Amino acid sequence: MLSIGKLSAATGVKVPTIRYYEDIGLLPEAERSAGNQRLYDLAAQERLAFIRHARELGFPLDDIRELLSLSDRPDMSCAAADVIATRQLGAVRDRITRLQALQQELERMLTQCAQGTISDCKVIEVLSDHAHCLHAHHGEDSHFSPASNES
Repeated sequence: MLSIGKLSAATGVKVPTIRYYEDIGLLPEAERSAGNQRLYDLAAQERLAFIRHARELGFPLDDIRELLSLSDRPDMSCAAADVIATRQLGAVRDRITRLQALQQELERMLTQCAQGTISDCKVIEVLSDHAHCLHAHHGEDSHFSPASNES
């Protein structure tokens, strides 16, 4: 049995995140020691490792919940898991496309900048008025980190 600190060290998932996963039902409620300390078995460690890996791959928590439910039924067809993974692959491809557009926009801004004064700076001009952009990237996430707060 592992304490929450040892489980955190073993999986690389922060203690508050482990508690959160318990609160939302992704991890079963931990057993408690006589001193009311959370205690986790190997199955909880493996489940948390699964969640961590799925988060690193960018899966949303609802999809992880569904994948965990599927993993609890090993005799089922894996078609539902394939659908979830295919949907995630599409989301990753969409993010890559948006990131490439952002990269091109930033490169264009920097290329056009004469590196003179701020009054003539293309970077400031483009950031001040979205109409100067070539790509419609407004309203998108400013970062695309798949693993939100596990590390």
